[in-house]
Amino acid sequence: MTDRTARAARNQENSLAAFLAKKAEFDALLAELTQASADHFGADPEMVLWGEAAWLSNATAKLKDIADQHFRRGEYAA
Repeated sequence: MTDRTARAARNQENSLAAFLAKKAEFDALLAELTQASADHFGADPEMVLWGEAAWLSNATAKLKDIADQHFRRGEYAA
C-alpha cells in the first residue's frame, strides 16, 4: 500500500467516523423533537395562542429547508 493510498484510507475512515458521530447527534435530536411533538411542544392545546403557532411555523420552515436540501427540492433542485 502506497503512502497516498494509506492516507486516502485513513481519510475515509476519519470521514466515516465524523459522519456517524453527527448522524447519532442528528438522530438524538429527531427523537427529542418527536417526543416533544407528541406532547404538543409543551403547549396546552386548549390554551394555544399565536406565539406558539408562530414558533411552530418557524421551526417547521427550518425543518422544511433541511428536507429540501436533502431531497433537492425548491431552491435546491438541480
